[in-house]
Amino acid sequence: MRLRCAVLDDYQNTATGSADWTPVQDRVDVVSFTRHLAAEDELADALVGFDIAVTLRERVPFPASLLDRLPRLKLLVASGMRNSVIDYAAAERNGVTICGTESSPTPPVELTWALLLALARGVVTENDALRSGGPWQSTVGADLHGQRLGLLGLGKIGSRVAQVGLAFGMEVTAWSQNLTKERADEVGVQLAPAKEDLLRGSDFVSIHLVLGDRTRGLLGAPELALLKPTAYLVNTSRAALVDQDALLAALHEGRIAGAGVDVFDTEPLPADHPMRTAPRLLATPHLGYVSRNNYLRYYGQAVEDIEAYLAGTPVRLLG
Repeated sequence: MRLRCAVLDDYQNTATGSADWTPVQDRVDVVSFTRHLAAEDELADALVGFDIAVTLRERVPFPASLLDRLPRLKLLVASGMRNSVIDYAAAERNGVTICGTESSPTPPVELTWALLLALARGVVTENDALRSGGPWQSTVGADLHGQRLGLLGLGKIGSRVAQVGLAFGMEVTAWSQNLTKERADEVGVQLAPAKEDLLRGSDFVSIHLVLGDRTRGLLGAPELALLKPTAYLVNTSRAALVDQDALLAALHEGRIAGAGVDVFDTEPLPADHPMRTAPRLLATPHLGYVSRNNYLRYYGQAVEDIEAYLAGTPVRLLG
């Protein structure tokens, strides 16, 4: 019997074109879902007839309540080597093998700078005005050289963002709960004494932290109030690191110059979500890791994971 593989949230319908599926095509039928299935009942109904599922990052939770309803599912491939929305114990109980793929830190670094630069120079505002016959030059851009970039997190992504900031001639400081002076010195940046000091002194703040119990809600109303009125905040990491209501209030009240956001509390973002119409906000639909080379890696290694599983020697196991 041929196996069936569901590729979830393939919004651009690129999964089959981003990899060579011929190693498994004689045994597996691949079906892409280009629409997000948000409700668990809808997801369970859609996946009940599949043996394999490929999910991008953490877009789709796989709790025990869902896995228990998918007796046919035996392989779950998640892009990246970390996934916090899969119940690994339930997967093991149901006989589901979970495999991951490599993920490049480069695309989110590049998107971080795309957002930061566009905010600093009013790119969207000026482009809209130019194309619609609006005013010729209506904004005065913020300089990067000589300004302070504050990084919350100095891991694989944060350290690369830091290098770009240094190349622009910015003064770069960093803070996280476990960051040491030795690590900051290694990257060539200053260690902020405390989160509050980083927020008060930075002209641009960018977040690059893993979401967990200690970091959830890291920036709430009190923390956002520490930012300069001329400061910009960029979040390409996880929405829950920042209190969304507090951020919306700061933007509406003009207490910060602007924000660049790629992650949201609900994705895809509902049509009536207040983030869609907030002033001073440059928002993108979670594009951080969505790049041609990353998709080649995700789907190419997904095929490798499926092939290895079928051979009885699964690779890149998670859990």
